[in-house]
Amino acid sequence: MTSKNSLWGSRIYRVTNRGAEPFSIRVKGRDRWALENLINAGDAGCTPIDNPAPRWSAYVFKLRSFGVNIDTVHEEHTGPFSGTHARYVLRSKVSCPEMDAEAAE
Repeated sequence: MTSKNSLWGSRIYRVTNRGAEPFSIRVKGRDRWALENLINAGDAGCTPIDNPAPRWSAYVFKLRSFGVNIDTVHEEHTGPFSGTHARYVLRSKVSCPEMDAEAAE
């Protein structure tokens, strides 16, 4: 039986920002979950409304501290609790050699 924690264990990702040398980061847990959601979302990005998680802003803050370029787009929403929410869009090119190898098998 696989524990929930092992599903989001540590993985190494290769990050490339425009005009900079590529570098590697090691990410695990909810930070990894958020990064993989951002990778899969592409230019559409992710919102806490569409991809519920307790602390999106904290995950993005931590990923940015690793050097990952993520834009925050503020969007308005209506309804009884109208206001704004964030859409996070990954701007760095990010790949995971380990996931690429698994996909090739």
